[in-house]
Amino acid sequence: MVRDIEHTVHPVDAASLLGLVPGPPQVLALGEPTHGAQDLLRMRNTLFRELVEQHGYRTIALETDCLAGLLVDDYVTTGRGDLDHVLAHGLSHDWGAYPGNRELVRWMRAHNDGRPAAQQVRFAGVDGPLEISAAASPRAALTALHDYQAARVDADLLPCGADVLDRIIGPDDRWTEPAAMTDPTRSVGQSAEARELRLLADDLATLLDSHAPQLLAGSTPQERDRAHLYARTATGLLRYHFWMADPSPARMTRLLGIRDTMIAENLLALAGRGPVLVNAHNSHLRRGRSTLRMWDHPRLEWWGAGALVDARLGDRYTVVATALGTLRHRGVDVPEPGTVEGRLYALGRDRLLVDAAALRAETAGTGTERPALAARTSPWFGYAPLDPARLADQDGIVFLRDVAEG
Repeated sequence: MVRDIEHTVHPVDAASLLGLVPGPPQVLALGEPTHGAQDLLRMRNTLFRELVEQHGYRTIALETDCLAGLLVDDYVTTGRGDLDHVLAHGLSHDWGAYPGNRELVRWMRAHNDGRPAAQQVRFAGVDGPLEISAAASPRAALTALHDYQAARVDADLLPCGADVLDRIIGPDDRWTEPAAMTDPTRSVGQSAEARELRLLADDLATLLDSHAPQLLAGSTPQERDRAHLYARTATGLLRYHFWMADPSPARMTRLLGIRDTMIAENLLALAGRGPVLVNAHNSHLRRGRSTLRMWDHPRLEWWGAGALVDARLGDRYTVVATALGTLRHRGVDVPEPGTVEGRLYALGRDRLLVDAAALRAETAGTGTERPALAARTSPWFGYAPLDPARLADQDGIVFLRDVAEG
């Protein structure tokens, strides 16, 4: 049962990874089944470094706040700021505390030092300013977008002044109320002020397009890109807050879909600038529909960022999932023999890259001789095993046999 998948296995390196697909993808996505595991982050760093140094990738994107990530981008391209401050404030979800992320940012800065801008590797966050417990105020995105345009177009073209915008937004803690995530009545998202802000954000975003020649002439490419990022973030955040206030059963499905739409829009914008490497949870990056059990919802389904990007880029989007054998400090022990992870674990290799299409062909159930793979069950909510019925959702699988603590 092990021999039949031997020929699907390759070394874990950049050349083998790119060899899974016909040509270099515009977006190469590396998923992970859990966040923060040092072995996974170090493997990611090694692969991304090879892809930058040997294959010309110039943007590394992570599943972290897109606005906060601008601080990291400034640091790795200019050296501006202190590394500890950048990690604490530039990576959301407390991910700046992970040693693997520190190593990545430090390497990016060292790689860029002394290189011209065109040869530098850039950093980007692709997630919205969102946490599982709350969503950010739209103030930062709306104010930055307004300031950019106020400096470049006639004041009469702006839908309102900065003072009016500030007054309508009001106190930030109205927007960041943690109780609103589980209680829609605590959300400000469908108030009169929030509805007005959605219209103002739409007008400001439209102005970027209707006055593009004038704005392009008065901006650097980086200023232009950031203005569009502010517009995407402002409109996305206000849409998210609106549906946080929705009491219908579809509320969580909408919120998950809005978040992944924001991730997809950010990825597509980066891809318009050049080839992109992105690391996020497997559930965000795979091609098919994403699923999740949350609170009192037995099963939520939505189109994830990978599916949305794939719909636009087709074969210029490549996704490689990461799977693991054991994560013993979290209670994840040796996988059952009949699972995808169990079959890969039995090969006895510390790490390997699998051609997902070949694995799917070799493990398809054919009666009693080759029973269909079983789904693995995780004893820990923070680790998501591979679904054997959805191997087609990725081009490859990176498998790490044993993932240690720390």
